[in-house]
Amino acid sequence: MTKNILIVGVGGQGTLLTGRIIGNYALSKDYDVKMSEVHGMSQRGGSVVMQVKYGDTVYSPLVELGEADIIFAFEKLEALRYLPFLKEDGVLIANTQEIDPMPVVMGVEPYPVNIEETLKASCKNLCLMDALSIAEELGSVRVVNMIMIGAYAAYIGDDIKEWEELVEKTVPPHTIEMNKEAVRRGYAAYQNK
Repeated sequence: MTKNILIVGVGGQGTLLTGRIIGNYALSKDYDVKMSEVHGMSQRGGSVVMQVKYGDTVYSPLVELGEADIIFAFEKLEALRYLPFLKEDGVLIANTQEIDPMPVVMGVEPYPVNIEETLKASCKNLCLMDALSIAEELGSVRVVNMIMIGAYAAYIGDDIKEWEELVEKTVPPHTIEMNKEAVRRGYAAYQNK
């Protein structure tokens, strides 16, 4: 059986790092892993997409419409944008943060309203979380992705220690403790949802 994971966000939110950590998790379980990334206009706050597939044998890294078992969305408009990729029984773990896309910044379009209501109505397995507030409590908005990884670890029922070890092997040494705490906080937030 293959797991199809889509990780979506805005440039600078750690989408690619998250994909590497999940890929390393799958490799540690002796799965075949394929990954693909699309940067788009990430340098200017644009969409970033990371696709991770793992299983006994994986032939392509691409996640097609309606195939994603799990979508991580680090920003709620990105959650809405990629919702068609989610399987009917798939899981959406979405941060409630709003980051204005370029048309909103330029005043051409308003930020869409009622996104959370649309996600709730469209997704059977939804975990909305305010990962940004948790990250701010920890002192760095850069750990939103680690909070989401913690939520994923809780969702799949893994031991948090295993994920802390993966994070420790992946992030710069001076950020290890904050990132591990972010994973723990995301794990607890998912369990208490």
